[in-house]
Amino acid sequence: MKFTGSNVLVTGASRGIGAEIAKGLAAFGLKVWVNFRSGEAEANAVKAEIEAAGGKAEVIGFDVSNEDAFVSAVKSIVQSDGELSYLVNNAGITKDGLAMRMKSEQFMDVIEANLKSTFIGCRESLKVMRKKRFGSVVNIASIVGETGNAGQTNYAASKGGTIAMTKSFAIEAATSGIRYNTITPGFIATEMTEVLKSEVKDAFTAKIPMGRFGQPSEVADAVAFLLSDHSSYITGETLKVNGGMFM
Repeated sequence: MKFTGSNVLVTGASRGIGAEIAKGLAAFGLKVWVNFRSGEAEANAVKAEIEAAGGKAEVIGFDVSNEDAFVSAVKSIVQSDGELSYLVNNAGITKDGLAMRMKSEQFMDVIEANLKSTFIGCRESLKVMRKKRFGSVVNIASIVGETGNAGQTNYAASKGGTIAMTKSFAIEAATSGIRYNTITPGFIATEMTEVLKSEVKDAFTAKIPMGRFGQPSEVADAVAFLLSDHSSYITGETLKVNGGMFM
């Protein structure tokens, strides 16, 4: 794929889908800033793997829900590279529980970590990218933000909000040459899904027309497309990567 820009920040990139996104974008020649909150060793391992394959990467640790830290990180990247071409807001958490038993703190913790952090990233990227009138941002939401899910009222709200917010950023940024899009993964084979019991996996798989969980690389490929020049006339879109589970 062709990329006009030169670098990208991927939040929550020390493991899982984020790590795969970071490695995939590095393979296309981008310098990748690998963000982590607590998994420094894992982030350094991602960096080492990228460099071993001939790519370029830097590790940058900060909590995406900390506004000052996020703002400072973006400034550091621009000071180092002279620009921020691309951003992937991937970091997020879950704190599941039935709605009737969910405490406000449990709800707001997920909103802060998932929705507020994505807002901060989108806002700060717009400030930086508009100076060169170029940039592309991909926000990782979830199929749950489109369908809802029992026990995930907070998570669904954060991801549904991400979808709507992305469209608003896309409208505001379009005349500056900056694009904002969302990806909504379905069930992806990661550490989080590996711990599910086999009967639970089978039940979910039965609901997926393609008959399997997705691979992190399949999400990473979708991210690369939406960031790249090949999607230059696409903005405000929600790309489903879910094997047909929700259409």
